[in-house]
Amino acid sequence: MQTIGKISLALSAMTLALAAQAQIGPDPTEASLTATAGPFATASTKVAAPSGYGGGTVWYPTAAGKYGVVAVAPGFTEAESAINWWGPRLASHGYVVVTIGTKTVLDQPESRGKQLTAALNQVVSLAASGPFAGKVDGSKRAVAGHSMGGGGTLAAARDNPTYKAALPLAPWHTIKTWSGVKVPTMIIACQNDVIAPVSSHAKKFYDALPATTPKGYLEIAGEDHFCVNSNTEAANKAIDGKIAVAWLKVFMDADSRYTPFIKASSPATNLSSYLTSGF
Repeated sequence: MQTIGKISLALSAMTLALAAQAQIGPDPTEASLTATAGPFATASTKVAAPSGYGGGTVWYPTAAGKYGVVAVAPGFTEAESAINWWGPRLASHGYVVVTIGTKTVLDQPESRGKQLTAALNQVVSLAASGPFAGKVDGSKRAVAGHSMGGGGTLAAARDNPTYKAALPLAPWHTIKTWSGVKVPTMIIACQNDVIAPVSSHAKKFYDALPATTPKGYLEIAGEDHFCVNSNTEAANKAIDGKIAVAWLKVFMDADSRYTPFIKASSPATNLSSYLTSGF
């Protein structure tokens, strides 16, 4: 795939005006965003499988406060363990995160989208008591997922326009048109993906998102379908985590301190392409 230079546009005045309302944590740096953990200590607890999805693990900051909630789904044939690194990584930057298992490992993307929504709903309801009581801001919800979980992420965003952010990771879906997605969406892709080739999945999905929807596309150079998973290299986790956290901070928390990390003047050396638009 031809390398594409990054396009950056200014964030809307409304986003910038809201920025001071939800600054959670210290000022970010390149080092803090690419480190294996952010500024918040975290804990976790298992949640049983309700009727809507396969159960999972909730990761949360131990510090007092209310935090946005993120659900992360695995892909076809994958267990929760394939994506559970995202739990502590995102939680350490000030989020309550549920990494889920699906009802069956063969569930298709549309089902996975519904399961992401079910997981968010359960975590919000559980925050009334228990180990993460009082820590969830149910008005700030986001979804993420790998492969068919990434396709499910797009479906959940399409069906829930009040969500604040979506992070499809090497997404796979038979649906190619996403004009109904209004949720700010950052797609992270893997350049040498042969399971969900970028030309027919990630990049096509990015192009199909409305120009009026804040959207981003990041492609990890030279990597396969699993460049966003728990067993990927530390260098990939560094850039995956940095961009994901920055996207969540800007669109879930309206925190302009993280805007420069989305609008970097040049991509890191391990990126094949990095586009943003719709701001």
